[in-house]
Amino acid sequence: MATESRVSSSGDLGRCAIGYAAMLEQFPPAEAVELGAFAEQHGFSGVMAADHFQPWLPAQGQSPFVWNVLTALAERTTGDIGPGVTAPTYRVHPAVVAQASATLASMYPGRHWLGIGSGEAINEHIVGQYWPEAHERIGRMFEAVDIIKKLFASGIQHKDVKHQGQYYKLETTRLWTMPETPPEIFIATSGPVTARRAGRVADGLITVEAPRERIEHLFARFAAGAREGGRRAEAMPKVLQLHLSWAETDKEAMRNALAEWPMAAMPFAKSDIRSPYEFEQLARMVRPEDFNGRMLVSSDPDRHRAHIQRFIDLGFDRIYLHNVGRNQREWITRFGRDVLPKLQR
Repeated sequence: MATESRVSSSGDLGRCAIGYAAMLEQFPPAEAVELGAFAEQHGFSGVMAADHFQPWLPAQGQSPFVWNVLTALAERTTGDIGPGVTAPTYRVHPAVVAQASATLASMYPGRHWLGIGSGEAINEHIVGQYWPEAHERIGRMFEAVDIIKKLFASGIQHKDVKHQGQYYKLETTRLWTMPETPPEIFIATSGPVTARRAGRVADGLITVEAPRERIEHLFARFAAGAREGGRRAEAMPKVLQLHLSWAETDKEAMRNALAEWPMAAMPFAKSDIRSPYEFEQLARMVRPEDFNGRMLVSSDPDRHRAHIQRFIDLGFDRIYLHNVGRNQREWITRFGRDVLPKLQR
């Protein structure tokens, strides 16, 4: 069992680490594991894996259970691992997420972090429950985090806990398998109100690409929440998932973006869309110019390096890169050689 955490690599830039984002919608699980291991061999510091029940698009063709894949990744790598992100809201009860996370952290000490989000209809509506508006989804997420933290504490203290809240109920129980140190909990958001609330209760923040001013405002709200919770914001990880499209030519990079990740160019919220076939219809309206300012599409590694560097300079502690094309090995090799070593903190 691979349990020893890697301390440093060419992807580790002091406080900022550059990891690999495994989009499980695009690759069969065994191949996704191979790619995660290949990325680590080329200098990426860890792996973030997507938690979906369905792919975004029918053509992507996959959607394995993230916890199985994370375990296999942990066996094949030595860096950090975590779901980016899981939603303990409808499809899976928070108690099950707590147990899955605690077990993974017990097997691979010091390597696992737990990314939590409020979910999207494409994954969560499949169990047939009412899909609520955003404020209720966020309320459910924070109550779920409360339950997970209670269960983590129960496993460490060997004491039963229970919960009776607005959205969830937990009968008297505890986690019987628990590491000495609980996994860090990172909350995913791009909204300042949720970021402030996350600062009070979470261990870190996950977000996606946005203009500099919006990121700075998000960080400020997160720090304000941390202070309100008596926590040190500067010690709490700020994590970025960064989508990009690189290929040997600009034409191929754009073709990959349009075929594999048109969602990046859609200028509207996507949380209420329920089917990959709905996304397929919406994707037909996406044009190359729609990616401007939303996702970098380029064959020039130096343009990608400069783009990533901007986010490092903004203060992110971890950045997980996702190249949207199927050309993963070519991209990993090129970025491991020409991009990661040139990034500076």
